[in-house]
Amino acid sequence: MTNDKKKEGFIMRALDTVERVGNGMPDPVTLFIILVGIVILASAICAGLGVSVTYQSIDTASGQLQDVTVSAVNLLSADSIRHMVTTVVSNFTSFFPLGTVFTIMIGVGVADGSGFMSALLRKVVAATPKACVTAVVVFLGVMSNIASSTGYVVLVPLGAVVFMAFGRHPIAGLAAAFAGVSGGWSANLLIGTNDPMFAGMSTQAARMLDPNYTVLPVCNWFFMVASTFLVTAIGTIITDRLVEPRLTPYVPDVTEQVQDIALNEKRGMRWAGITALIYVVIMVILVAPTNGLLRDPETHGFLSSPFMSGIIFFMMLLFLLPGLAYGLGAGTIKNDKDMVALMTKTINGLSGFLVLCFFAAQFTSLFDYSKLGTIISVVGANALESIGFKGLPLLIAFVLLTAVVDIFISVDSAKWAIMAPIFVPMFMQLGLSPEATQAAYRIGDSTSNIIAPMMPFFPLTVAFFQKYDKKAGIGSVISTMLPYSLAFLIGWILLFVVWYLLDLPLGPGSPVTYTMM
Repeated sequence: MTNDKKKEGFIMRALDTVERVGNGMPDPVTLFIILVGIVILASAICAGLGVSVTYQSIDTASGQLQDVTVSAVNLLSADSIRHMVTTVVSNFTSFFPLGTVFTIMIGVGVADGSGFMSALLRKVVAATPKACVTAVVVFLGVMSNIASSTGYVVLVPLGAVVFMAFGRHPIAGLAAAFAGVSGGWSANLLIGTNDPMFAGMSTQAARMLDPNYTVLPVCNWFFMVASTFLVTAIGTIITDRLVEPRLTPYVPDVTEQVQDIALNEKRGMRWAGITALIYVVIMVILVAPTNGLLRDPETHGFLSSPFMSGIIFFMMLLFLLPGLAYGLGAGTIKNDKDMVALMTKTINGLSGFLVLCFFAAQFTSLFDYSKLGTIISVVGANALESIGFKGLPLLIAFVLLTAVVDIFISVDSAKWAIMAPIFVPMFMQLGLSPEATQAAYRIGDSTSNIIAPMMPFFPLTVAFFQKYDKKAGIGSVISTMLPYSLAFLIGWILLFVVWYLLDLPLGPGSPVTYTMM
């Protein structure tokens, strides 16, 4: 047997193992139910053993540091049982990510459902010069995550057609688009649907240690803007220098070509562009001046301004208004009922997220009430500090841990709901901000997406590959995408290292480090 065949056999066995283990994992909802049971049992055991920790926290009244002793709370005690059954509804309705995600998705739903997002992608691709086609496909893939899964359904197959139109291999186009959409899932130039969701979970986790701490939806914005260009550059190099040269020659179907947008879509795009421009100008007028209406009325500051507090609402309008204008211009929205129907359809699509939030909220609340989260974070922080494992090495290790976990648990919201209550307060005690911990998580989560067979859109991508290669399967797709995954992981970690060493803010008012004050 040749070395190549041995290597291929090893890779296929490893992939089979990943697929088998992944298939054996419970549904994320079931996972949270199991975790609730574990927390209840563990709390009873720890309370019975008298487990407690002492740490320093901020007194909400004086703002000064104080020693706080926390003991494990038995969730099987009478008081705890009464607490659990009476707070189920409030746990759910007060779950921070719930409102933020639903709010921004109302706007995204109209922009996507009216056809605006699809037309915009097709228009940009159709106008792309040959020399820039790879970079544009990867970049649009990254940007498409502001509309949730639109990129997977629209841009990935479009990438193949675009490459064929330029006489290039369609699978290289598929790979480039999939790398941008999935591998660059956390990067973007704008605030997407994931930002408020992650920030909400990080806020709840941070408040276990600091009751006044709030993680803003824009907390990773600066870093993710830089990451967008990094992912685009790496994706372009990997496609042009490594992936496409390894592909066997392909004879393109001349009937397949990039279709430019129709006349009604062009009218819709004009209306959307004018609307977006007017909206941006109005927002600049309200925010840019020192005495602007959306500035802090007392300090005239920006970070604590009504604009920053309402950023999710303003982002919703940024999608809603141009999407509505496009729909009216293109004829895909004829009246208010059509608009509301698109909003309703989008919210219907979040039903799975809604169910997940219900059980994640119960787990988060009980984990906090039992004090197990605080105890684990304090004990873990002390152990890591005692061996000198903190700062940058700790963040890099966390990125790698997340990347491995992502292969088996593909739902990013589920993973962060589990990991945030443990790692956010733990890392805060080691001098790392919740924003830095969240950024590290997002790097690991994104880079493994493209090689995770359990990722919901992975089977769809396999089907796209099979259109141009009948023999393609899971192993073929993963072997094609693996160079992207490794390159993204290494490149993103290096960017994070530079960011950390230069102590640059990850977003507005979002430092890398955290100090108890």
